[in-house]
Amino acid sequence: MEIKNRIEELDAELKRYAREYYEKDAPTVSDREYDLKYRELEDLEREYPEYASADSITKVVGGSIDASGLGKITHANKMYSLADAFDVDEVRAFDAQVARAVDDKYEYVAELKIDGLAISLTYENGRLVTAATRGDGVVGENITENVKLIKSIPQTLSEPLTCEVRGECYLPIENFGKINAAREGKQYVNPRNAAAGILRQKVDKDETIKELDTFIYAPGEIAGLSVATQEAFLEKLVELGFTVNPNRIIAKNIDEVVKFIEEMTNLRDKLEYDIDGVVIKVNDFDLQDELGFTVKVPKWAVAYKFPPEKKDTVVKEIEWSIGRSGVVVPTAVMEKIRLAGTSVSRATLHNAQFIKELDVRINDTVTVFKAGDIIPKIEKVVLAKRPQDSKPLELPTHCPSCDSELVQLEDDVNIRCINPKCPAKMQEALAYFVSRPAMNIDGVGPALIASLIETKKIKDVADLYKLTEQELLELDGVQEKTANNVITQINNSKQNSAERLLAGIGIPGIGAVVAKTLLAHFKNIDTITKATEEDFAAIDGIGEVHATTLKTYFNHNESLELLEELKNSGVNTEYLNDIETRESEFTSKTVVLTGKLTTFTRDSAKELLESLGAKVTSSVTKKTDFVVAGESAGSKLAKASELGIPVLTEEDLLKYV
Repeated sequence: MEIKNRIEELDAELKRYAREYYEKDAPTVSDREYDLKYRELEDLEREYPEYASADSITKVVGGSIDASGLGKITHANKMYSLADAFDVDEVRAFDAQVARAVDDKYEYVAELKIDGLAISLTYENGRLVTAATRGDGVVGENITENVKLIKSIPQTLSEPLTCEVRGECYLPIENFGKINAAREGKQYVNPRNAAAGILRQKVDKDETIKELDTFIYAPGEIAGLSVATQEAFLEKLVELGFTVNPNRIIAKNIDEVVKFIEEMTNLRDKLEYDIDGVVIKVNDFDLQDELGFTVKVPKWAVAYKFPPEKKDTVVKEIEWSIGRSGVVVPTAVMEKIRLAGTSVSRATLHNAQFIKELDVRINDTVTVFKAGDIIPKIEKVVLAKRPQDSKPLELPTHCPSCDSELVQLEDDVNIRCINPKCPAKMQEALAYFVSRPAMNIDGVGPALIASLIETKKIKDVADLYKLTEQELLELDGVQEKTANNVITQINNSKQNSAERLLAGIGIPGIGAVVAKTLLAHFKNIDTITKATEEDFAAIDGIGEVHATTLKTYFNHNESLELLEELKNSGVNTEYLNDIETRESEFTSKTVVLTGKLTTFTRDSAKELLESLGAKVTSSVTKKTDFVVAGESAGSKLAKASELGIPVLTEEDLLKYV
C-alpha cells in the first residue's frame, strides 16, 4: 500500500501544482521540484503499472480548459509538451537516442526557450480566425479577441494560406516593470506569470494586452506550406508577417548545440525578455515524422533548462510561521537583491533540520538562487564572510500563533505545533477533516470553510457539529437549500466508522490506512488514547515512529479535549468495519495483488481476501504466500516466479464469491 499511496500522493500533488501554474498563473514550486516529482511518478508507474490511474498527470498535457470562462477551441493537431534536460549529459543522451533511431545524417535547429504562454493561431485564406492557449494539448482556451490587440500577431498574412501555427506569448521585461508599478493589489510574480494572467483574462479591450509580444516557432497544420525543415519553416514565417526569434543556429552535431547553450547562458541576462533554456529540434520534418511521439512528448525535440541564477546577500532576520499540518516554517528576511528579473528579500529555510545543516545565522552572507526562476532559496552560507561575534540560531520552543509547546517527532525534520485548536492551521485542518479520506462531508468546500473561520463561527473541527442552519444562512452566498444540505451531510458523518475520525483530526503521519489498522485492533478511540507506545508498536504495520507520534499527540490535553467535544456532539468513536472472516486456503496467508483487475476492483478483491482470512500486502517477499495477477502484471509477477510463489488469477477467487 505504501507504493500505491505514494503514487496517488504524487499524482494529486502534481495536479495541484499544474492547476496553480496553468489555471491560476501562480506557481508555488519550481520547475526543478516539479520535474523531479514528475520523474519519480513516471518511474513508479513504470514499475507498478497496476497502481497507475487512467487519468494520471503523466498521461495528459498542460492544464485544464476554460478555467477563465473564455470558451474552448480544439487544436487541429495535439499540442505536445517537450521532454526536459537539466544538464549537458542529458542533452547528449537525447542525441544518442536520435542517433540510434535514425539511419540518415541529421542536423538540429537550436532555438531559445521563451518563458511565456504557449499559443496556437489559425488562419483561413490568410485571415486570423481563432487563437487558443495550449490547454490540455487537445483543447485550449479561446483567446482570439485578446490576441488581436497584440501588434506582432498579423491579422492578415502576406499570402492567402489556411494554416495553424504555434508560438509563445511573452511580456518584455521593461513592460513587466511598468505594469507591476501601475498595478493595484497583488503584484505579478514574474513576466511569465504576468503574460498568462493578462492574456487569459476576460476583459474587453484591456490596454495591458498591447504590452505583450510573441515569437512564433512551430507548425500546427501547414498543408499549404512547401517547407521541408524547421529552419525553412521559420524563414517562411517571417515572409508571412510573423516575428521569429533570431537567436538560433543550425547545428551539424551535438557539440555545436552544447556550444550554443553555453553562449546563450551568458547572453541570458542581456536580453529584453525572459528565457529559461534552449529548445533543440531535429531540423528535417521527414525525420521528425520517422522519430514520432510518446504519449506526451515528441521524440525529435528536447528542452534544455538553464541552471538558476545565484547572488549573495545578508540575512537580517528569521521569521517563524505555522504552515500546513502545524509544521513551523522558517523564512529568512534578507537585504534586497535583484535576481532572475525580480526583487528578492525573503527566502524559505524549509525546516529546522535544514537550518541545522546549513547553520544559517543572523548577519550571515548567503548565496541565493531562484528555483525555476520563481521561488527564492538559500543554497549555502558564505563562511568566509561570517561575523566574528556570530552565534548559532536558537530554534523556537513555543508556537508563534497559539504559544503551545512545539514538538519534534522521531525521524521528523520539522518542529510542529500539534495543538488541534491552533488558529494558524485551522483552514488546512478543516479542509482535510471534511475530505473523502477522512469524514467525507460533501458540500463543505474551501470557500465555505474560509467564511466560517473569518466570521468566527468555527474555531476547530468540533465546532462543525455545533453549526446551525441559521448560522450558515448568515454567510454571504449561502442559500437555504445549500445550508440544509450541509447540515444533513455533517449530521450523517457522525455515523462514520471511527477510523475516519482518527484519520481526520490531523495526527502527523496518521492517514486512512494506519487509522483503520489501529481501529481494527483497538476497536474504539477511547482505548487508543490510553494505549502506550509499546501497545502501538506491537501492532503489525505500526512502526516505532507512528507509535511515538500517537503517544505524543494523546499526551496533550488539547487533543483529548477535542475528542471529548466530538464525542459529546454525537460523533461515533467505535469501529464499525469488522469483516466477518471464514476459514479458507487463504487463512493466515499473505497475498499480493498485482496487474489490472477486470472482474474485481482492487478494493473488492482486497475485501474478499481479508474475509477469507488473508493479509493483503503491497510487496512480494519470501514471506508472500500467493500472488493474484491481473492483466499487464509487471515486476511483482516476475519476482513471484523467481521466488517460486504460487500465482493465481481472478478466476481462482470467483469460487469464493
